[in-house]
Parts: sequence; C-alpha cells; structure tokens
Amino acid sequence: MKSLIKLLDIEFYKVKHHKLSKILIIAYFFLLSSIALIASIKFKLGNIEIYLADQGIFNFPYIWHFNAYIADIFTFFLAIIIVSMVTNEYTYKTLKQNLIDGLSKQEFILSKFFFGMSLSAIATFFVFVISLIFGLIYSDFTSPGIIFFQIYFLPAFFLKLTGIFSFILFLGILFKRSAFALGFFFVWIVLEKFFYALFRWKFFNEEIADKLITFFPYTSFQNLLPQPFTRLSAAKQLGRQIGEEIDKFQGLQMSDFLIVIFWIIFFYFSSLKILKRRDL
Repeated sequence: MKSLIKLLDIEFYKVKHHKLSKILIIAYFFLLSSIALIASIKFKLGNIEIYLADQGIFNFPYIWHFNAYIADIFTFFLAIIIVSMVTNEYTYKTLKQNLIDGLSKQEFILSKFFFGMSLSAIATFFVFVISLIFGLIYSDFTSPGIIFFQIYFLPAFFLKLTGIFSFILFLGILFKRSAFALGFFFVWIVLEKFFYALFRWKFFNEEIADKLITFFPYTSFQNLLPQPFTRLSAAKQLGRQIGEEIDKFQGLQMSDFLIVIFWIIFFYFSSLKILKRRDL
C-alpha cells in the first residue's frame, strides 16, 4: 500500500491544478481572516442595542467557541472541493485509470478521506492562530489557565469538519455526480428535521425526541458546535428581563464526540464497500 504522504501528495497535486478548488480554498481562508470585521456589527435584541465588540466575543475562553462556530459557517466551500474531487474521478474516467495504474480501491478512498482530514486540520490550525492572536490583543483575560480553557471547541471543530467531509465523500461515491450528492446532502438535513418533528409530535415527547435525534449524522455534527450567541452578556441580560434562562450551554459531552466518530468510521467503510462492489 502506498504511504499516506504519497496519497496526500496525489490529492494536493490535483487541487493545485484544479482552478475551482484553488478559488474556494482562497475564499474560505479569506473569509476566516475577516472574522475581525464581525466586531463592528451592531444589531438590536429586543430593546437592547448590541455592539459585538463590547460583548466580549474576543475574550478568552469564549473566543474558541465563537470563532469555531463562525468558521464552521463557511465549511460548505471546502465540502464542494471534496465532492468535486470525488465526482470528477468518475466524470473524467481518472478513477479507472488510477486503478489500472496500480492504485487500489482502498487507497483511493483513503486518499480522499485523509485529504478531507488534512483540510480539517489546516482549517482548525488557522482558527487556532486567528483566535490566539485576536484573543491576546483584545481579551480582558490573558492568564494561561483562562486562555486554554474550553479550547476543546477546536477538536470539536476538527471532528465536525471531518464528519461532514466523510458524509460528502460517501455521497460523492454513491451518486457519482456533484449536483446529486450536494442536493441529497441538503435533502438529508431537511429529513432530519422531519424525523425530529415526527418523534416529538407523533411518537414520543420532546425529551425523547431530543435524545433520539442526536444519533442522526448531521444533527450529531451540529451538536459539536452549538450556537454561542446566548452566551453573550446582552443575551443573558435579555433573559433576566423576560425571566428566562437563555444561556443553557453546559459544555460538550463525551458522547457527542463518540457519536460523530462512529459516523466518520461508518461513512468511510460504507464508501469503501460501495466502491469495491461497483463495476468500474
């Protein structure tokens, strides 16, 4: 079997010579670099005018959660790269040629899988650097214990990206067309909402529905990075005014990570199984 480095070299070589992929990667990291512009946003929440710069969005340890969540919004750019690289292998018949040249089907899946993990790792490192820089400049709290508290949002971000890329890889192998794969991805998101509604209103109660839906792939990915805005001081202030506890975040659970790891493994072996059974 070819080494991991050799497999990754092949994939990055393809990205280097694929115009759309280069544009999407540049756009993704440019948008991440623009996170600082968020600080200038003003909006109203009820009767309260919120200026994000005054809400401590760049304070440690909140910045890890906030920046990872914002960076995750742009994940679709990288997902397009993954699915296009998979489906192009079918469109341009390069998959069959690679197999003729000695690349095994397992190595093909591994190359795509580890390429997705590499993109996740690069994006995570980039978010780490940006968060550390902004935090050291703007945070009111810079003691080591506070800086690295809740840094687990970065592994969560990495795992979520890897999960989504594994799902996209599976759909690309299954449908062999980018439009169908991405279309089904969005259809699946809607289906999970539909299943949740059935669980809650037809078969079970809210508590059971909330637990069951966490085992679905996309929802499990989302659970790794819950929205951070209710943790802002303005949101808490609004909650006190209306007599409700808006900030209900109690940290991530180990089960959140384990469920996503299960789906990553599932999608990898499912992709491999489909490819091995398919007549090319």
